Amino acid sequence: MAAELDLEKETQIHEKGYAGFVSLFKWGTIISAVIAALVVLIIAN
Repeated sequence: MAAELDLEKETQIHEKGYAGFVSLFKWGTIISAVIAALVVLIIAN
């Protein structure tokens, strides 16, 4: 029983970490796309 509780706690911790990573990755992708678009516009002019 104690092992099951530890496993549940570990799973919750890893899920929070993964959610944070996905959020960071999402915002990084959006910011990179915006910067790339600005660079293309600057080079085109």
